[in-house]
Amino acid sequence: MDLAFLLAHASHVLSTELTAELAGLGITPRGNCVLTAALTGEKTQIQLADLCGLDKTTMVVTVDELEKAGLVARLTSPVDRRARIIVVTEQGREVNAKAAGVVQRVYEDVLSALPAGERDVFVNGLTRLVESRLSTPVVCQRAPRRRR
Repeated sequence: MDLAFLLAHASHVLSTELTAELAGLGITPRGNCVLTAALTGEKTQIQLADLCGLDKTTMVVTVDELEKAGLVARLTSPVDRRARIIVVTEQGREVNAKAAGVVQRVYEDVLSALPAGERDVFVNGLTRLVESRLSTPVVCQRAPRRRR
């Protein structure tokens, strides 16, 4: 059993499916992550990038795409004029609500491949790994490229 391959393959296939399903709404999984995080309260681009695991350049490109689609607006932070607060527009709220349904449907479909009694055990076990042993990558000379 190659655990790294299994996890990477599952992640890649799930990400690809989510990308295909969300395309009908004109949004990417990364864009949806930013929209969802921005709906939790006033957050700067940097704060949202941290929440979504995005680097600065990717975050700027993502917000540019969302802004061009009319899903978010950039506002100057009232506490730091150099920072931008990302505000979700009404259209962005509607798209995010539809996207949440799509994501939920895909997740339910994926997990339906497991017997009902194993679904929660699988998700809980994976959550514990990500929150503990697999929470932070070790420092290494040639870190593997991370898929987004």
